Amino acid sequence: MSGMRITVLGCSGSVCGPDSAASGYLLTAPGTDPVVLDFGPGVLGALQRHEDPSKVAVMLTHLHADHCLDLPGLLVWRRYHPSPPEGRVLVYGPTGTSHRIGCASAEVAGDVDDVSDTMRVEAWHEAEPVEFGELTVTPMRMFHPPEAYGLRITDRSGATLVYTGDTGMCDEVVALAEGADVLLCEASWTHTAERPEGVHLSGTEAGRIATRAGVGTLLLTHIPPWTPREEIIAEAKAEFAGPVEAVVAGGVYDIPGLAVGGGR
Repeated sequence: MSGMRITVLGCSGSVCGPDSAASGYLLTAPGTDPVVLDFGPGVLGALQRHEDPSKVAVMLTHLHADHCLDLPGLLVWRRYHPSPPEGRVLVYGPTGTSHRIGCASAEVAGDVDDVSDTMRVEAWHEAEPVEFGELTVTPMRMFHPPEAYGLRITDRSGATLVYTGDTGMCDEVVALAEGADVLLCEASWTHTAERPEGVHLSGTEAGRIATRAGVGTLLLTHIPPWTPREEIIAEAKAEFAGPVEAVVAGGVYDIPGLAVGGGR
């Protein structure tokens, strides 16, 4: 591996699917500790096939359950593993991340687990870059009900991966994706009039974003089990002339080369 690589731990939208965990992507790069982008239900199990969970950092786009609620399992892993890891896991996330995970991890209803023994939580600040190993990660607010961020990730060579997290159509997501080599873009719905505004994208909108932003490759993700996958792909291809693929659990993608393998 000579640059960034993403391994899809989970890509099912909103809930786990029959063949995939919810949202989670292992990002690796030379000279950089491995990091998991989002940590939804099922991600911890999938991660164990690829990386020691004791050695990863975590970056959360937002605090909806399908993007963060395997983190209580990671707390258990780090607290009770027979060979517990040293130090604390570094977690970047929106405002309130410690409280959100603490509520989910508490042993008694209404209590909040103090996760500070295990997690070092850092809050995103819009458009303020974070240096992480050889990578620069820039968060930008997206159009989604909670505090939600898309992430623009660039390595020292200039190769760029953009991950939208969850968002509705907005100018901010186009600006985030501008000129990216690879756009990992959610596409949760087909393009129907009944879709509520400011929650998720359609395949059509994902394709339009890729075209407006001038990206190299469009990778579709966050397709729920109830949404026709082939229709999402067809919608995106109708709007974007470049390469389009819907990711699968276990898929491996090099940035910017996009050597692909390992899907199941």
